[in-house]
Amino acid sequence: MTFHELETTPRSVELSEDDAEMLRASKLVNVSRSWCGGWDISPTGMVGAVQVGELLIEVRPKDKVGLSRLMFMLGYAADPGFSEADTDAVEEPDFFAAIAHSFARQCERALQRGPLSSYVTVEESLRVLRGKIRVGDQISRHLGLPIPLEVTFDDFTKDIAENRILRTAIRIVLDLTAVPPAVRERLSRLDRNLDGVKLLPRVAPWPQWQESRANAHYIPALRMAALIRDGLSVESGKGRSRMSSFAVDMAKVFEDFVTTAIKESMRFFPGTVHAQFEAHLDEPRQGERPRTTMYVDAVYCEAGIPRVVFDAKYKASQFGSYSNADEYQMLAYCTALDVPRAWLLYAGAGSPRIVKVRNTNKEIVHFPLDLSLSPERLLERVQNVANLAHARKNSV
Repeated sequence: MTFHELETTPRSVELSEDDAEMLRASKLVNVSRSWCGGWDISPTGMVGAVQVGELLIEVRPKDKVGLSRLMFMLGYAADPGFSEADTDAVEEPDFFAAIAHSFARQCERALQRGPLSSYVTVEESLRVLRGKIRVGDQISRHLGLPIPLEVTFDDFTKDIAENRILRTAIRIVLDLTAVPPAVRERLSRLDRNLDGVKLLPRVAPWPQWQESRANAHYIPALRMAALIRDGLSVESGKGRSRMSSFAVDMAKVFEDFVTTAIKESMRFFPGTVHAQFEAHLDEPRQGERPRTTMYVDAVYCEAGIPRVVFDAKYKASQFGSYSNADEYQMLAYCTALDVPRAWLLYAGAGSPRIVKVRNTNKEIVHFPLDLSLSPERLLERVQNVANLAHARKNSV
């Protein structure tokens, strides 16, 4: 069952109470009792996929944004070094199959020469001496007994952070019920290649890793592993059913992507970009705090003084029209921060449009970002915005 994110008409399905509760917990779809005795399903506004038992539901984003573009935006927002090649998603029939296929391919490339090994410092209790004895731990833990020995030593092993991350992400994908058999076999083979590597707790923070020449061939797989950790969920219900889900808020994805892209594009200029910049609309009375606080997606400052305002709006709309409330909001930002121009970046096709506000020296630039463009061209569009914004930061 496939929905478009803008659909509002519910569809009726037959579900058990347990399955309905799991679908509701995914936050991807609304689930309510139907007048005819079944269950009505409709999108919540998020996009992604959820599978409970044999029922697979997908909610696709607007503007023909495919999985590759979605994964790129998620990855780039977290790490500007993320590239289109890091997702490498293929045209599979569903979200889960595409994620599994893409990740299997990245892991195969990473492990083509065998698992990466490195020296790590190990602390263990052993019956034989290896490395150095930790005297303090030996006394406190064993009260002077000669064995076991509390020792520290350097070990050359494949049980390192990078391999732990990959193996744990592989297991997360293998838990999905919708993985095609051929891809499942590839992932299982990769898991066997990492035999002896410890798995990480899925709910605890994963270890940090540093980019280096040695792990350069791992980086695309590691970046995709982080997306899998953050986006995929596999849970068991009260009965025999299992739920696999991948759900994201496209408005948040777009906002985070634009903010990161603006930061990267403006770094060539002398000022700094501040995300979620705190501004106050009202002038407080003496001894009082401002009452109207606003948080601007991104503000470019020079010497601590705001110069340019940027705001991102995803705004899923069936008719390509947007509320003029966005313009009121941009005017409030410009007035409170005393900047002449705000750049409103929204998801969609078309040409830039300038709104000059009457009886003021303020203007609002509507600048579309077509999410169906390739990542390279999409980032070029953001760089164009940055260049124009900096060149025109002082005048209207």
